Amino acid sequence: MRRVAIFDIDGTIFRSSLLIEMTEAMVQEGIFPMKAQKLYVKSFKKWLDRKGHYDEYVHGVVVAFEKYIIGIKNEDFTRVAKSSVAFHKNRVYRYTRDLVAELRSKNYYIIAISNSPKEIVDAFCKTLGFDKSYGRIYAVDKKGRLTGETLHLELVSDKAKFLKYIVKEHNLSLKGSVGVGDSEADIPFLKLVDRPICFNPNSKLYAHARRAGWEVAVERKDVVYHLH
Repeated sequence: MRRVAIFDIDGTIFRSSLLIEMTEAMVQEGIFPMKAQKLYVKSFKKWLDRKGHYDEYVHGVVVAFEKYIIGIKNEDFTRVAKSSVAFHKNRVYRYTRDLVAELRSKNYYIIAISNSPKEIVDAFCKTLGFDKSYGRIYAVDKKGRLTGETLHLELVSDKAKFLKYIVKEHNLSLKGSVGVGDSEADIPFLKLVDRPICFNPNSKLYAHARRAGWEVAVERKDVVYHLH
């Protein structure tokens, strides 16, 4: 049985959020109206000024994205996803990029689970050699337009449950398994693996990692710090 490695993507491998970059691309392409930015520009500025939280900024982006995708042509949606990845594909952290390559050389089955749209997650992960990637799936009507409905939301929302499903479905082993996450939302699946790695963790995940004795790695500029 092959060992499994599971990665979060946004802020863990990709040095931003795939959803944020796709939303901005949709605005620049004129597919989303400029007023879409009003839903997150204030929280973005507060975060930049260290007066607000990143989660509030991302929440604003999610609200804008899910509001304005309704009625968008799926072909435009897919095209922008691919062009965004082509532009940002090398914007990755060295530590996690190299870890993926190392695990590939050891024949791990490597999967990614993200709350960003599946189209952009798949395109991004393909460049890094993931075996499987999972993201949010948006419904498309008979006319080829997005309805705004999210399909199978419970799968990407509960990463621990999904990891158990993947292990069973693909006959994988959690013995010697590796997991990488950056926020408290990743704690449930990190509890399942043999080697949980908290990479650039937020405060809640860092506090949990200290209590649990988990590995913590922080990458800043060209240095990776391992905290114990």
